[in-house]
Amino acid sequence: MSTNQPAPAAADGADHAGGAPDARQLRAVLIAVCVALMAVIASVSGLNVAQPDLAVEFGASQATVLWIINIYTLTLAALLLPLGAIGDRLGRKPMLITGLVVFGVAGATAGLAPSADVMIGARLLSGIGAAMIMPITLAVITSTFPEEERGKAIGVWTGVAGGGGILGMFLSAALVDVASWRYLFILPVALAVVALAMAVRSVPNSREHPDHPFDTVGALASAVTVVGLIFVLQEGPEHGWSAPATLTGLAVGLLAGVFFVVRELRRGDAALLDVRLFRERGLAGGSITLLTLFGVQAGIFVVLFPFFQAVLGWSGLLSTLALMPMAAAMMTTSGLAPALAARIGSRSTMATGIALAGAGLALMALIVSADGGYLSILPGMLAMGIGMGLSMTPSTEAITGSLPRERQGVASALNDVTREFGTALGVALLGALLSAGYRSAIDGRLDGVPRDAADTARAGVANAVEAAGGTGPHARELAQAARESFVDGWQQAMWAGVVVMGGLFLYILARGPKDTVPAAGTRAEAAEALSSR
Repeated sequence: MSTNQPAPAAADGADHAGGAPDARQLRAVLIAVCVALMAVIASVSGLNVAQPDLAVEFGASQATVLWIINIYTLTLAALLLPLGAIGDRLGRKPMLITGLVVFGVAGATAGLAPSADVMIGARLLSGIGAAMIMPITLAVITSTFPEEERGKAIGVWTGVAGGGGILGMFLSAALVDVASWRYLFILPVALAVVALAMAVRSVPNSREHPDHPFDTVGALASAVTVVGLIFVLQEGPEHGWSAPATLTGLAVGLLAGVFFVVRELRRGDAALLDVRLFRERGLAGGSITLLTLFGVQAGIFVVLFPFFQAVLGWSGLLSTLALMPMAAAMMTTSGLAPALAARIGSRSTMATGIALAGAGLALMALIVSADGGYLSILPGMLAMGIGMGLSMTPSTEAITGSLPRERQGVASALNDVTREFGTALGVALLGALLSAGYRSAIDGRLDGVPRDAADTARAGVANAVEAAGGTGPHARELAQAARESFVDGWQQAMWAGVVVMGGLFLYILARGPKDTVPAAGTRAEAAEALSSR
């Protein structure tokens, strides 16, 4: 790992009000940034549960509904790096406060939107606000907390980042079930208001004074790269990987990415992101681990929701509630990971978590069945949650610890961009594997089923279950065939995930952050901290 570790809060080159914060102030800072992060995370997945309601309310097509949902993620991912770097220069507290105001106003506008066009505009503005908030939350931690407290704080942050999305989906589903989709914006807006009040009072300001101008061209190139590539991952499954729009997005994203890398190499220390640092184990290993973990997690959600709703017949609220054990395991072990890393080393902790997550995928592939229901996947979900929690915190620390203190906004943004890319990649690839496996399996189970119903059944398990009611004597047979075919597709997707996690495990063992051997006193303190949790 790089020796360019972030300095404590009182380091030279930053503006701070007063001396180093005490324990009470640090706790208030951590709560403030985690509440702000939860507002951003809750808005990523919240509208997914309201797609039918949005279509009916605005008379919108499925493509328009998807843009309402995806424009937020696309804007957020595109602006993370530029706004993270600007926050380092202008001041992290002003950037956080401005972002919370923009995010809150945009969220309220979305909740009151009279048309799809207004909704898309409000969601785009929400994405801008979120991109101002998200990298600053982690940068505030790394620039404020002293070294001995930083790992624990990052563990809490990663737990919120990983489990917050699941909690947001549950609360969103509950609001849609008992009220209206418009109430979905109450939670993120309320969280933004609370975070704003706490940030004004508790978060210290810090800013850096670099001796080179802002890399405007690099910022634009990074935004175009992210927009192009994530657009491809979002639109490819919907419109086809060979569609003109998909291929254009891929070409634009790749060309902009190559230009960005070449430019940043030439600028060296004046670059927006010094890509030479990816030669170091910490930055490369942490980034690849988070990319893979969030990709696999997102892919699992693509598999789990149809299983709960179409195979088991559960409501959206019950389906999201079923994910809570996984979220709880992830958030708990994220907090335990720093103490374990201090005891056995970051690389060993990451490898242990990756192995557990891979074992969870294998369990889900081996014992899942339509008849076995929820209990056939619960052990795998728990193992996956524990493994991800153990891996995420040291991976995040590896990224932030590889960049110097004056680049912590960029480091935090890189961490967030990696997560967003992983999520989009996992949804696209594991979702495609699931669909292909399902279609392959159900084709051999449609003998005797009317042609129209068979064509509908090939589109997906939910379509098949709905169409089964109109097939007379074939209804039960078709519904059962669809459920079993979905499980077959599930198993293919999970085994693909196991292979990916196996490759990641070997990579981390060979090229992960180097384990450091703590001193005897440090080992004793780590052991005591671990046993007291």
